[in-house]
Amino acid sequence: MKKYRCMVCGLVYNEEEGWPNEGIVAGTSWDDVPEDWICPDCGVGKEDFEMEEIV
Repeated sequence: MKKYRCMVCGLVYNEEEGWPNEGIVAGTSWDDVPEDWICPDCGVGKEDFEMEEIV
């Protein structure tokens, strides 16, 4: 599973955990997150997230 970081605010989306409070169940791949989804912290779209290795 991969992690994606918002390049604006730093919020991390972890595919393994999902975002249940946003309606995205654990195990949801980034590709399956709806294209119209927006960052709950800063309001930017998926295009402002980048996959990163987060340690």
